[in-house]
Amino acid sequence: MTRMPHHVAIIMDGNGRWAQARGKERTFGHQEGAERVHDIMQEAVNLGIDYLTLYTFSTENWKRPQAEISALMMLLLKHLEEELFEKHGARFRVVGDIQRLPQEVQDTCHYLEEKTAKNPNTCMVLALSYSSKWEITEAVKHIAQEVKDDKLDVNAIDENVISQHLSTHFMPDPELMIRTGGEERLSNYLLWQCAYSEFYFTDVYWPDFDGEQFCKAIVDYQGRQRRFGKTGEQVTEKK
Repeated sequence: MTRMPHHVAIIMDGNGRWAQARGKERTFGHQEGAERVHDIMQEAVNLGIDYLTLYTFSTENWKRPQAEISALMMLLLKHLEEELFEKHGARFRVVGDIQRLPQEVQDTCHYLEEKTAKNPNTCMVLALSYSSKWEITEAVKHIAQEVKDDKLDVNAIDENVISQHLSTHFMPDPELMIRTGGEERLSNYLLWQCAYSEFYFTDVYWPDFDGEQFCKAIVDYQGRQRRFGKTGEQVTEKK
């Protein structure tokens, strides 16, 4: 418990394939996947993890069939329940180009952010209509405007300035990135923030990724040595 990551990010992959393997529609997999979100949030609260960021809907997902997009939006509205966050004392935040989302989803997200802001436990962050390329592009635009308006010296731009202009500026970078479903790529997710994250890939589809699987990923993370460019001997000496 003394080596718990402060921030865990997850790419929740495999809902559609999980459903198809059972002869069901892809939307059935998304429904089961939404239930797992509840379980993992509870486990994160139990473990004292400060931030849990879930890749819920990417900017690329807008290319999917409209029926699947509509079903996903309905699932969001169904599962973004204030009672769920109050039950766990958890906070809620959202990152992404949420203006592209249906107004009802936007309103629900803003309401939950406000109502749960003072809760003491895990902050569950949904990446909705999100991609790293979008996020970094927006950050560059804002920084460029500040330079143009003489609010920022171009020579003062460093890593911290860029980080503060990202939509994730309110939380630390993830120490652990988990991807379910057997794929081993970042899929345009938290590219800047994951520069030094530990990656954990599993073949388990998201609907089958329960609290035990989550703890298994945490234990794997705890067995690694994080060197940040130093040698193993330097890290050991520092301890």
